[in-house]
Amino acid sequence: MKIPFVPRGPAQLARVAQLARPAVALALGLTMAVQAQPQGASAPAPAPCDKPVYLTFDTGHMGVAPLIVDTLRRFDAKATFFLAQEPTMDGGQTLDDKWAPWWKQLAAQGHDFGSHTWYHDAWSADLPDGRFRFKRAAGEQVPQNVVLSAAEYCEELKRPARRFLEMTGRPMSMIFRAPAGRTSPALLAAAQACGFRHVGWSASGFLGDELPSDKYPNPALLDQALRRVKPGDILMAHLGIWSRQDPWAPAVLEPLLQGLKSRGMCFAPLRDHPDYVAWMRRPQEAVAKAAASGVPVGVPAGLPAVPATPGPAGPKDALKR
Repeated sequence: MKIPFVPRGPAQLARVAQLARPAVALALGLTMAVQAQPQGASAPAPAPCDKPVYLTFDTGHMGVAPLIVDTLRRFDAKATFFLAQEPTMDGGQTLDDKWAPWWKQLAAQGHDFGSHTWYHDAWSADLPDGRFRFKRAAGEQVPQNVVLSAAEYCEELKRPARRFLEMTGRPMSMIFRAPAGRTSPALLAAAQACGFRHVGWSASGFLGDELPSDKYPNPALLDQALRRVKPGDILMAHLGIWSRQDPWAPAVLEPLLQGLKSRGMCFAPLRDHPDYVAWMRRPQEAVAKAAASGVPVGVPAGLPAVPATPGPAGPKDALKR
């Protein structure tokens, strides 16, 4: 869930920019190259991952995105990124040509990717005529109420996937995360009918990076996560939140990964999650066969219908002990 924009002074903006500037320069200068193994050398076999947690990140202002990815690299952690076209701190947008090489490099590192809708449309209501009402807003944009048909919402899901293919040369997985985690059974059915399966997050996986830092400071969020996260959880954070005065990453992310690792946990992509492994690794032939047999597009025979996923933890229960 995105919290409303909280006005900030120049000092708060400067704090975010100061932390983000070196990393953004690193990413946009294309110096974060993927390291190749020397010729003749073989990579060591990865250790078995029997206590996985699944890191996921939704797009944001991108000011801390390179810092997040560098932290993941140092912990050999694979994550899943959900992409929307959102405003960035450099005055551009998350999926513009300036960021395209960064996404291409990230895709080459073995992470997973899904849709977050193109305009970051958060569901607000099902309408009697079968359409849906959404609140459209990203970053500091003024929210707008929009109404979309099922077909139009399907297009909202597909646009990030098409753009990802253009940027990286790789297909996006047919998964999505609804902005703010807000869905309805009808919305999930519409998404599934055009081939997308929803991914929420675990109750203990709400990491709180979008909450105001004066009420939920980084040490409190870190303490909560270290106490609550358990193997099998899907964790959720963002690639930068405009309204958080004290950036969550990497201040919380790095000690969080270290703490979870010290408890024997490891970091796996969603394609290894038992609820999504069949969906994300299914051959395209199975999708075509399912569509021809009358099963909704993207639902291979034998796979269950998509259940409702847990909604986000709100500020009032974000720090339950």
